[in-house]
Amino acid sequence: MIRATRLPLYAALVLSLAMPLAAGAQEQSGNRDQQAQGQQEARRPQPQARNAQALPPESVTRHSLQLPGRALSFTATAGHLTLTDQQGAPQAEIGFVAYTRDDADPATRPVTFAVNGGPGASSAYLHLLAIGPWLLPMDGTTISPSAPTALVPNAETWLDFTDLVFIDPPGTGYSRVVGGDQVRDRMYSVQGDIDALAAVVMRWLKEKNRLTSPKFFVGESYGGFRGPLLAQKLQSDQGIGFSGLVLVSPVFDFDWLEQGHAGAPWTNAALLPSLAAARLARNGTVSRDALKDAETYASGEYLVDLMRGLQDKDAVERISRRVAEFSGLDPELTRRLAGRIDMRTIQRELRRGSSEVVSAYDTNVAGADPNPTSQSSRFEDPVLDAMTAPLTSAIIHHLTGTLNYKAEGRYNLLNGSVTGAWRWGGGRSGPENLDELRQALSLDGKLRVLVAHGFTDLVTPYYASQLLLNQLPELGPAKRVALSVYDGGHMFYSREASRQAFRSDVQRLFEQALQARASDNGD
Repeated sequence: MIRATRLPLYAALVLSLAMPLAAGAQEQSGNRDQQAQGQQEARRPQPQARNAQALPPESVTRHSLQLPGRALSFTATAGHLTLTDQQGAPQAEIGFVAYTRDDADPATRPVTFAVNGGPGASSAYLHLLAIGPWLLPMDGTTISPSAPTALVPNAETWLDFTDLVFIDPPGTGYSRVVGGDQVRDRMYSVQGDIDALAAVVMRWLKEKNRLTSPKFFVGESYGGFRGPLLAQKLQSDQGIGFSGLVLVSPVFDFDWLEQGHAGAPWTNAALLPSLAAARLARNGTVSRDALKDAETYASGEYLVDLMRGLQDKDAVERISRRVAEFSGLDPELTRRLAGRIDMRTIQRELRRGSSEVVSAYDTNVAGADPNPTSQSSRFEDPVLDAMTAPLTSAIIHHLTGTLNYKAEGRYNLLNGSVTGAWRWGGGRSGPENLDELRQALSLDGKLRVLVAHGFTDLVTPYYASQLLLNQLPELGPAKRVALSVYDGGHMFYSREASRQAFRSDVQRLFEQALQARASDNGD
């Protein structure tokens, strides 16, 4: 996940990245006592300050699930891979959970690597809320930290058409840096993170004898940002090509999220259709057709009037009126804010009359405002923060009970210390991945990409992705990049109908990618 209230000011960062993990990094699996950093990694204790019990060896269990219209028999492997430097010294222990079908040929069976975001989030979100064989039900207009944590078979699991490998980057889940401060600084960075993930993917493929399998990637939020970077890294450095990327609620360019404070007009234009979707969702169904006018206005007249600036009173009056119409917000409020509505204001004002705050991750989900009479209010997010307790309990119980993986120490579902310590790179611009996406698509004419968003997500608005994807060249006769938008927000897949539609779209991408792969082989 991307924390809505803690996005860094990238232009102010001047730290340069440490040297990334060596391209030829060697990885060792094993189970020896390691010097580790403790659960609060960003506090930077010395490696010898605290001995952490080694992670347990791999646990392999076999399962069978009855799902609507079919039964799935599969093997689950929970374990970790140890990354080392060129001298063989341990650098990090990376936890993973893999599910592989028992009745499929590993040589031709697709395998999908799944990563969440943050940075600092474990893969439990995709694992238990979206695509794994078991599901934590979490649908509705409210989410409670004390919600039941029992898992049920997931009818929308992707295991029907691909094996699944869920990866927890360092500092998330049970994964941890064991090589000291310099290693942590490197891995808690944009490029160092990608180097480590590339090493993990290659190591798993080699160790499990899956190098000939068709390979796919799914990443959510910052995990979606990772996707093109990882694809390009694997293509150019490790000799691995993904057949498809599924980017869930991704970021393509962090400046598009960060420059609203500087008056950059595209930040407002990107957000307006999600505001219109929030209004429509309260009264019925949301669709791209229903949002056509809002989208056309956002990237047309709205953008032009925003560019005219605050000095043009007629332009301010026009956009204030139109924003009120599309969003349903009080016209007096939109006029006072000159038609430029920030996310925190939206959270409080959409349901001001009922003293509720909506989630930045899904405006359909709301909770009571703890300070309804105050001009400003400090409140936890009704989605991201509310789901932390049940999801953490569910994944720990799943690993320990169902998968028989009994690791000691803290499980980090969403580790804020990783987010705070993250090194975003030097320079005056925020990180972006559109160049890597273009390069990956240009180099591999068979690569398919699905970008998936929820209509009512304010953190990574779907229209920001639409506007940026519009800037991609055609890169061949076939349309290989698609954008799908579903009911719900950042974690739209928590809704059953959206999860079903999402699975269908993903399965179609897999079929197209595998057909393209087969045509290359002359099949």
